[in-house]
Amino acid sequence: MSSASRDRDRLMHHALTAAQTGLYVFPLRAKTKRPALHSAERCPRTGVCRARHLGWEQRATVDLDVIERCWSAGPFNIGIATGPSGLVVIDLDTPKSPTDVPPPRWSREGIRDGHDVFAALCAEAREDVPWETRTVRTARGGTHLYFREPSTVELRNTEGEHGNGLGWKVDTRAHGGYVVAPGSTTSDGTYWPTNDVAPLPLPVWLVHCLTPRPRTAVSAPVVVPSQRLPRYVTAAVDGECRKLSTAVSGGHDRAAFVAGIALGQLVGAGVLPPATAEAHLVAAAAPLINGECDCTEAKVRRSIRNGITEGTARPRQMPGAERPAPAATPMFDARGAA
Repeated sequence: MSSASRDRDRLMHHALTAAQTGLYVFPLRAKTKRPALHSAERCPRTGVCRARHLGWEQRATVDLDVIERCWSAGPFNIGIATGPSGLVVIDLDTPKSPTDVPPPRWSREGIRDGHDVFAALCAEAREDVPWETRTVRTARGGTHLYFREPSTVELRNTEGEHGNGLGWKVDTRAHGGYVVAPGSTTSDGTYWPTNDVAPLPLPVWLVHCLTPRPRTAVSAPVVVPSQRLPRYVTAAVDGECRKLSTAVSGGHDRAAFVAGIALGQLVGAGVLPPATAEAHLVAAAAPLINGECDCTEAKVRRSIRNGITEGTARPRQMPGAERPAPAATPMFDARGAA
């Protein structure tokens, strides 16, 4: 077996392993940290993007067949979409050059990189450094700390000290972001887990630090677009909404995901706008969000969006439509990228 084949098989194994733990993955260009998928500017509006452009966050998947097909085509590095995966990852970075020194706020003895800044933050908050969560050593000697996202607020990425960021050389990746997965290799080295355990919940004090100011409620009035849809589409939407609104406790996440898939197939067929599908399902899920379980709008929306993305990739065959060719366009093309 050639070296390239070994690399391909090794990376496929890591991608499949990540997906089996519920992490949504997508291909990165070989030996880099850049997505191996087309941009919005170059979107051909065909295949999975027929209804709308789908970026790496929407195309990230846990479908083992899709992953195996993609990584069998080449040694792609692995990206983990943190939002769909329900993660917040704290990235402790190292200086990139001798001139990359701490700003005045952190210019003090003992502060050399993101690890020191984060330790100082924890000390100031009188909290222990949460090293016991899942940790990954990055190619440049940094550290990724994996945490489960909070259910009370949807967090976004932060960069260093900007906005509500934590500090110099301390970034976070949440909704709208991704991290390079273990097993991936760049010119600087390989990403490897150093504490291979399940991610812990993000500590409450860090949730408070990372929540944008002024704090706003996650929930907002759900506005369902008013538009005329074909009767069979309206019937399908009503049916899925009815099933979702009466889902049994303990099965809300699954029900939201399944309903999202069903309407996503109509989105993929080009007969239902994605925003309309999401708005109807979120409105139908209101009894679940306001009930006695731990469901939040952020959590339900994520399940619905993930389902719509999965369903869009498998469009429904509509009445009178021409049956597609057997070799339908997969989530990732034959090269693993589009």
